[in-house]
Amino acid sequence: MMTQTAIRPRRSVLYMPGSNARALEKAKTLDVDALILDLEDAVAPDAKETARAQVRDAVAAGGYGHREVVIRINGLGTPWGADDLAMAVAAAPDAILVPKVSTSADLERVAHRLNGARVPARVEIWAMMETPLAMLNAREIASAASNPETRLGCFVMGTNDLAKETGARLVPGRAPMLPWLMTCVAAARAYGIDIVDGVFNGLDDAAGFEAECAQGAEMGMTGKTLIHPKQIDPCNTAFSPAPAEVDWARRIIAEFEKEENADKGAIQVEGRMVERLHAEMGARLVAIFDAISARTS
Repeated sequence: MMTQTAIRPRRSVLYMPGSNARALEKAKTLDVDALILDLEDAVAPDAKETARAQVRDAVAAGGYGHREVVIRINGLGTPWGADDLAMAVAAAPDAILVPKVSTSADLERVAHRLNGARVPARVEIWAMMETPLAMLNAREIASAASNPETRLGCFVMGTNDLAKETGARLVPGRAPMLPWLMTCVAAARAYGIDIVDGVFNGLDDAAGFEAECAQGAEMGMTGKTLIHPKQIDPCNTAFSPAPAEVDWARRIIAEFEKEENADKGAIQVEGRMVERLHAEMGARLVAIFDAISARTS
């Protein structure tokens, strides 16, 4: 099992169409943790080449501040995939998002290109989990993270495509999706990578969106992918540690750090029995909170 060493907030992950130059510029002002500059689903076939050039220029220009910049390429089996990957390798964004991943071999092909071009190790590969085979192979795909050469850093749930491919319905509460979502959460966490939830399609359903954010946070998702800037604030709220939770975590950590508790597996803190694993969980919570607090625009 891998242990994630770097904590980076990935609460809100916004798709931005690469064909929309104005949107790419506006993204620099949004209070979002990560941006997916999209060359795939959000771009019509006749705009693919324009989008590729605009994303290349946007990444080269920079100015995105604390926001992670991710390029989603088209599938390597499409007419645009090879050129997309060549551009992304040269651009060296924070991550390259690979669509339709079904086995770890799909990731290894991209990693081979990055490593062959001596792209810095900071450039990660993210995997779209959106096919039936991906659900069946989630553990095998996540296990690629055991090899640093593969650069796997995050799962991105593609719930719309998954519904299309399986025939499952997208309904409130997502009952048909829950087994697959939790399978991917378990696989991601087993190998120390992040996982961000799929998009919510109802732009005018604020209550439904907030409920799905809460559900994703309860399931253990790192954050959620978004399709509109108005979804950012409620998403950031849902996936941010509450101050009371952080204060409690700090108290637990402080108690276990006392010399008299150094070899204890369980202690009482303010009348409650807590185990050392709670201190470990609290340390991650505090790290996330501190990383969010340390962000600069």
